[in-house]
Amino acid sequence: QVQLIESGGGLVQAGGSLKLSCAASGGTFRTYSMAWFRQAPGKERELVAAIAWSTGFTYYPPSVKGRFSLSRDNAKNTLNLQMNSLKPEDTAVYYCAARNGILGTGAPQYTFWGQGSQVTVSS
Repeated sequence: QVQLIESGGGLVQAGGSLKLSCAASGGTFRTYSMAWFRQAPGKERELVAAIAWSTGFTYYPPSVKGRFSLSRDNAKNTLNLQMNSLKPEDTAVYYCAARNGILGTGAPQYTFWGQGSQVTVSS
């Protein structure tokens, strides 16, 4: 069974930076895609970054492109999300997700989820 354990997050002022990490275990991830989603109160869960593990292809929606970036440690099966120039509207619970297949952009496409990590950006 795939497990995703998140770390990082917290409180930061607008314009600051935070890093989230997701340690994956229990699977052979070369055929997986992994992603970070976020969900603010009263809003739908939305994609903020995704990567196809085998190729390294990444996708970022316009809302975070140029501010957020993914990095990975293949040996440790760890996916990191570096978030820069944070804005109050980035405040949300951030989730790591994984699926065995091609990169997807919708939450229902992902099978495995982390526990969530709160990110709060103050103005």
